[in-house]
Amino acid sequence: MQKFFLFILVLIGFYSTALSQIPDSVYIKNHYDKIEVSIPMRDGIKLFTSIYTPKDKSKTYPILMQRTCYSVAPYGTNKFRRNLGPSKYLMKDGYIFVYQDVRGRWMSEGIFDNMRPNIPGNDLKNKTAIDESSDTWDTIDWLIKNTKGNNGRVGQWGISYPGHYTAAGIPDAHPALKASSPQAPISDFFFDDFHHQGAYLQSYTAAFAVFGYQHEKPTDKDWYMDKIGRFYSNPAKDGYDFNLRLGPLKNITEKYHFDNFFWQQIIDHPNYDEFWQKRNILPHLTNVKHAVMTVGGWFDAEDLFGPLNIYKKIEGSSATYNTIVMGPWSHGDWARETGFQQVNHIYFGDSISTFYQREIERKFFNSFLKESSQPALPEAYMYDCGLKTWKQFAEWPPKDIPPVKLYFAKNGELSINTPTQAEAVFDYVSDPLKPVPYTSQTEGLVFTPRRFMSDDQREASRRPDVLTFQTEPLTEDITLAGEIAAKLKVSLSSDDADFIVKIIDVYPDNTPNDTKHNPPNIIMGGYQQLIRSEVFRARFRNSFEKPEPFTPNQITDVNFALQDLFHTIKKGHRLMVQIHSTWFPYIDRNPQKYVDNIYKANEEDFIKQTIKVYGSSVVEIGGGEKLKAKIEKKK
Repeated sequence: MQKFFLFILVLIGFYSTALSQIPDSVYIKNHYDKIEVSIPMRDGIKLFTSIYTPKDKSKTYPILMQRTCYSVAPYGTNKFRRNLGPSKYLMKDGYIFVYQDVRGRWMSEGIFDNMRPNIPGNDLKNKTAIDESSDTWDTIDWLIKNTKGNNGRVGQWGISYPGHYTAAGIPDAHPALKASSPQAPISDFFFDDFHHQGAYLQSYTAAFAVFGYQHEKPTDKDWYMDKIGRFYSNPAKDGYDFNLRLGPLKNITEKYHFDNFFWQQIIDHPNYDEFWQKRNILPHLTNVKHAVMTVGGWFDAEDLFGPLNIYKKIEGSSATYNTIVMGPWSHGDWARETGFQQVNHIYFGDSISTFYQREIERKFFNSFLKESSQPALPEAYMYDCGLKTWKQFAEWPPKDIPPVKLYFAKNGELSINTPTQAEAVFDYVSDPLKPVPYTSQTEGLVFTPRRFMSDDQREASRRPDVLTFQTEPLTEDITLAGEIAAKLKVSLSSDDADFIVKIIDVYPDNTPNDTKHNPPNIIMGGYQQLIRSEVFRARFRNSFEKPEPFTPNQITDVNFALQDLFHTIKKGHRLMVQIHSTWFPYIDRNPQKYVDNIYKANEEDFIKQTIKVYGSSVVEIGGGEKLKAKIEKKK
């Protein structure tokens, strides 16, 4: 069972004290000295920090820092990490690498707060006005003054939650901070990670133990493993079946998370109220003075909203060096090299992470921290996941790629840029007791499923509760690039629903199997590859803060944004759109009977209903700026 728990932690991307059992890295031990210090913050709380300094004292080095809630293990000055920094290239270039446990985590003092609210301004005189920005400022100030051999320049990076800490350290930054790289960063918990546009990611349920318990005092031992054991004491092999039998979300409260403070916060704040709004880092990313490179993966099931919106916010509010990199990766895959890059059954190429680490990330940090100059990098380094090649842009979203509008017609036809049959009506019966699976594959209890982001949609397209529309084989390539707006006209027989919209690349029937990368049972002829998808809890159609029930059988506008896309549908392929209302157990089930708080819904609240989608609906790709502005206004 202990091995299984460790496996879960690795899936989540967490560091644990198990890392202390990894043998010392010979290279790091031979080239770096390690010290451990507790750095005092302005309110007196001390944060545990590991500092790795090059043994070569003949020159000065920049500082490259990561702040994390996942442990800076291994602990002990005679125990070394197996790698330092974002990549081996930067490790061998020579930096002072700093790792810090954030407040209330592991060996640091204080109280842990998920997505601690930012306090605008950095008032050094106010000893109680602390946030992640002030902790970053105080840490950098101490390091510059107390770490021998530093050159006065500091950079920071992190992936996932550490990516959020990187982003949260950008506002009101210390003058020595010259470069930040938030990677797969969480920006807003109502749209990232635990929610997607207000809908709960039920696949995250097992993760709450890691975030929802305070430690009594600094420790190098995990204090939440037994809480994870509640959920995984007898791990299910079929996550769909397990979660369906679990029933309403209120049963999670009763059986598993009854004493978890973060789960309590989730269920007490089902809407985008002040609790969530003040944890949104985006409004604070203004007037940024130092260089920023935001990194993400097009197939990141956890944090796709974060990198795209952090980049756009800084770009629109700051006159600083600001760039974005989006590659064909799942969550954090750019930080490791597996030889070839593949997401589920889709192969993208060899050494893609190596190219990023060596030619993009290394240039960014070395330029600003070692050379004090701007790197020769484009505004946006974006990977076209259809043509399977990198493209460079002077801006993102690009203005030189024509927008595309997709319209629905009878007989499952999808029209490109030509409105058709606005009077048509398409209906399906959505039953939350028989929800649409999020994947064509049977999976156990997995934290943040990854493979489904490029999964085959043939199984979904055969279900009667999934509307499917597709074009004829394309006679020329069509590139889909930029923001996406789903503008649906719908009516419900009840008073609440979710909507999932998927954009799909359908391969020609004569596509050969990829026998080098896939098992023989994977048939690529006719493969319906998911290339973008999103869920929207339609009670939030007018306001994320103030949800509203539908009036049954009344035609209603449901407009929402999907995350950006860069994918060329090649000649001979088809373009497909699917629409449905359940996506389980990746997303929790909407009862479809309006209740004030879905986390407290009862079994009898879950009802099936008929949903109609009208032919006047449209999906816009590359032309969603007005809708995006509307969504921002709603928030």
